[in-house]
Amino acid sequence: MAKTIAEINQKIKEGQAVVVTAEEIIDIVKKKGVKETAREVDVVTTGTFGPMCSSGAYFNIGHTQPRVKLGGGRVYLNDIPVYAGFAALDIFLGATAIADDDPRNKLYPGEFNYGGGHVIEDLLAGKDVRLTATAYGTDCYPRKRLETLIKLGDLNEAVLFNIRNAYQNYNVAVNLSDRTIYTYMGVIKPGLGNANYCSAGQLSPLLNDPYYKTVGIGTKIFLGGGIGYVAWQGTQHNPTAPRRENGVPTRPAGTLSVIGDLKQMKPEWLRGTSMLGYGTTITVGIGLPIPILSEEILSYTAVNDAEIFAPVVDYSEAYPQRKADILGEVSYSQLKSGSISVNNQSVPTSGLSSYSKALVIANQLKDWIQSGEFLLTEPVAAIPGVESGISFKPLAERKIE
Repeated sequence: MAKTIAEINQKIKEGQAVVVTAEEIIDIVKKKGVKETAREVDVVTTGTFGPMCSSGAYFNIGHTQPRVKLGGGRVYLNDIPVYAGFAALDIFLGATAIADDDPRNKLYPGEFNYGGGHVIEDLLAGKDVRLTATAYGTDCYPRKRLETLIKLGDLNEAVLFNIRNAYQNYNVAVNLSDRTIYTYMGVIKPGLGNANYCSAGQLSPLLNDPYYKTVGIGTKIFLGGGIGYVAWQGTQHNPTAPRRENGVPTRPAGTLSVIGDLKQMKPEWLRGTSMLGYGTTITVGIGLPIPILSEEILSYTAVNDAEIFAPVVDYSEAYPQRKADILGEVSYSQLKSGSISVNNQSVPTSGLSSYSKALVIANQLKDWIQSGEFLLTEPVAAIPGVESGISFKPLAERKIE
């Protein structure tokens, strides 16, 4: 059995495509088997909704009168600094940026109430955002100061560009120390008081295509409530991470760089997020459609939470000191049960990502495809896989004399 994306798109246009979510496909395969299901099902939709650093947006603000050159100057949106080292009018806002006068962790743990991710959410909500800038002035761009209110619709371009999203599996964070710690994995209580994880498990995009056989550069996706595309592999892409026989990695592995028009996204799916004692970020909604081109690809999408394992890592010592110690592996069915066993101790679990929201995304993408609003795209290039030999390498520090 083999299908092509062109054949599936024709079925979508004719209203005949069979589309199911990554949750639904599990029971269908159990009932009908891989061979029959692969013949019947055309697309499996996935979803994830969780905090994703390495996200941001770039804007072009348009020319002022007289003209101003933001490049080389200092630019702020609602007092959050943006990067202006591109040209006269192009700026980039990172989700983790915070105001210059934010107390940070001087009052430990810092609250980090507002940052770049919140600015993006405010723009999507239609709010006014204050743009302030100082420039050094040139003969062709003489203006030295700019202060104005902007809305998303005022901008020539507003593009979400996230250089590392949709992590393929991730750590389970615990704390072996005797003090509470504040991390990007949330607040972790001492003495194995809790365990935090961050993945939709069986719904998560890259866990349903573990070898990146259908996703590549140019793949169209659900991004932030609108349409986006895979632009490249994400930073820290690590396809050579250890895997089980089903192909699912047991360590943080693949990542995606994604891009899309911010103006057609929704604040419900791009939420500014504060991490106590750590900083700000943004919670992003992503949905990946997986075309069922073969029985092999179908078999990957039938993976369930009991077959996906994540490493348990101590974030009080092993993680910050970059030690390789792993306390064990646990399945996502165990994580979602509410507790896991670590060092013979029962530890309550909590997910930073929302499975219920991920399911909404998968179903929204399913509806788009079934209604003919969303056609699949043929990737123009592959995402590097296991055969590439690519791995995530830590910094090789060298002493500066």
